Amino acid sequence: MPLRPHPATYDKLSQRHGAAYPWIVLAVIGLGTVAGVLCTSSFNVAVPAMTRHFGIGQDQVQWAMTGFMAAMAVGMLPTSWLLERVGLRRVFLLAQLTLMAASVFGFFAPSFALVVLARVIQGLAAGVLQPIAMLALLRLFPREVQGRASGLLTFSIALTPAISPALGGLLLERFGWEAIFLLGLPFGLLAGGAALYLLPLPRELASRRFDWIGLGWLSLATIALVEGVASLQHSGLLSPWTLGQLGLALAALLLFCRHARRLDAPLIQLGLFGDRTFAMGSLVSFCYGFGLYASTYLVPVFLQNVLSYQAAAAGLALLPSGFALVLTLPLAGRLADRYPPKQVTLAGLLAFGASFVAFALEAGRISYAEIIAATVVGRIGLGLILPALNLAALRHVAARQLGQAAVVTSYARQLGGVVGIAVVAVFVQWRESVYGTAAAGLQAAYSQAFLLLAAVFLLAVLAAARMQVERAPAPLRQD
Repeated sequence: MPLRPHPATYDKLSQRHGAAYPWIVLAVIGLGTVAGVLCTSSFNVAVPAMTRHFGIGQDQVQWAMTGFMAAMAVGMLPTSWLLERVGLRRVFLLAQLTLMAASVFGFFAPSFALVVLARVIQGLAAGVLQPIAMLALLRLFPREVQGRASGLLTFSIALTPAISPALGGLLLERFGWEAIFLLGLPFGLLAGGAALYLLPLPRELASRRFDWIGLGWLSLATIALVEGVASLQHSGLLSPWTLGQLGLALAALLLFCRHARRLDAPLIQLGLFGDRTFAMGSLVSFCYGFGLYASTYLVPVFLQNVLSYQAAAAGLALLPSGFALVLTLPLAGRLADRYPPKQVTLAGLLAFGASFVAFALEAGRISYAEIIAATVVGRIGLGLILPALNLAALRHVAARQLGQAAVVTSYARQLGGVVGIAVVAVFVQWRESVYGTAAAGLQAAYSQAFLLLAAVFLLAVLAAARMQVERAPAPLRQD
């Protein structure tokens, strides 16, 4: 895809397209983000087929998910610097090209190791894309319509995981699990083509040096943490390998903090966490990511392994909740404009957590109607959280720190997702080893896994309750 669009700054394109131009930019970025979200959510329905195809267990196949999520978290870290140094249009196009190339590579991958490699490359590209949308929203739109804009943005992004299990299941049964890799290609092609003409070039580029040492320490901490959590299954909690990985993650994090204090322009300014609302918002983002991605992995596998649904049927059972999410998001965006986003976030966290309690209590005898009801309640909660959480966490942040702050909240969410998927996969295998793989044992294992998710959301509620009501920020509009 050629990088030779007609030179155009934000001001020139805004004059050409009028007052609708911020919405056009948001639509293009949202379309590209959808391609990355599809890579995340559609893959989960392929887990049972992949375990059979490669003859591996869940403790191994989960690396196709956790490898993606870990790479996605690492990929977010340089996004703020890349936008300043390269510009929005080029960063967006490079991420889309990388995502599409990795998808094609994964489709043709002959071994599980190469599947994981393709997922890691996809994750890096998707990670770069994630913070861009919220950063653009906060810079392009005035405060009074940010909730509405966030609702419309998350409408398409959140609809994707709601319908992707059904689409992925149909593709899997008709063409095999490899076809899952191609689901995001049409969106990537459309977004890349639109970005060539509609995304702005920067007015000027910054020359600030990149903090490679900080990126190295945070990447090491992320990878070690993921391996430490995953090794709980094959090595145990008190094994030297597990404790060594967790210790390495802690040491790398402490070394990053030491490094960041000594640097004038570190990868992440530690002073951000001096604001209680931002710190609590980051914790909520971690817990939210833990529960969201772990449940996106757990629910389809539960429906297939415990309730014996086929892949397509498991996806279709979740489809009504997608419609509930679609109906909730526009309303949630307006609620985030009218009421404090903190209150909207709290309501959403409570509803999402309640859906896990329902699955835990009824795991052995849940009916089709109860599956629909529980997932609908959960998606209503998700619809309330999505437009409000970042607004609640970021509106306290100074304009000069907004880029890093958006990266931190996105990173926290994805890191929670990495840990969540790994913990849930290992937790289920552990409980299956205790209760056995008969029907009753599987039901007990998955029931306790859903209770674990409910407990994580309770922690998120407690953290969200400590966030302050946001003050009005200075208006922002940058390239």
